[in-house]
Amino acid sequence: MRKWIVTALMAATLMPVAANAQSNAEVRRDRRELREEQRDLREAYRTGDRREIRDQREDVRDARQELREDIRDRNRAYGRDDWRGWRDRNPGYYARGNWNAPFRYTVFRPGIRIGNGYYGPRYIIADPWRYHLRRPAWGQQWVRHYNDVILVDTRRGVVIDVIRGFYR
Repeated sequence: MRKWIVTALMAATLMPVAANAQSNAEVRRDRRELREEQRDLREAYRTGDRREIRDQREDVRDARQELREDIRDRNRAYGRDDWRGWRDRNPGYYARGNWNAPFRYTVFRPGIRIGNGYYGPRYIIADPWRYHLRRPAWGQQWVRHYNDVILVDTRRGVVIDVIRGFYR
């Protein structure tokens, strides 16, 4: 019985490692395939055959999409960019109660320009790493708007990303 338990524990600890190694191998394979498809596209441009160029562009597009999907899967396997899972495991960080600003709730979407009153100092999230939000680039800030979180380019006032229902 003891050997069976030890074997089961070893298998349980090695399975995620094997899955991560497999996903890394898939990403490497997809990068190699993308380079090959890009090389074929350059060759099609040299020959000048329009049908071949169109086919090679589609192949490159498909290879890029597959690479993106594998990178996304690998990141999920490693727990990167997983604020939802973090929120589910640590609900106390996100249970901040009802929070109301002195202005009405507005549904924002990426690309629109908002007034600086919406991303004033009292609404900025000073510690986005605590919530497992990605690090904002220079000139960007994560801002709380009721229960939503908005990534704003503070230089221009443009909404870059919106996470609805971030706080519970």
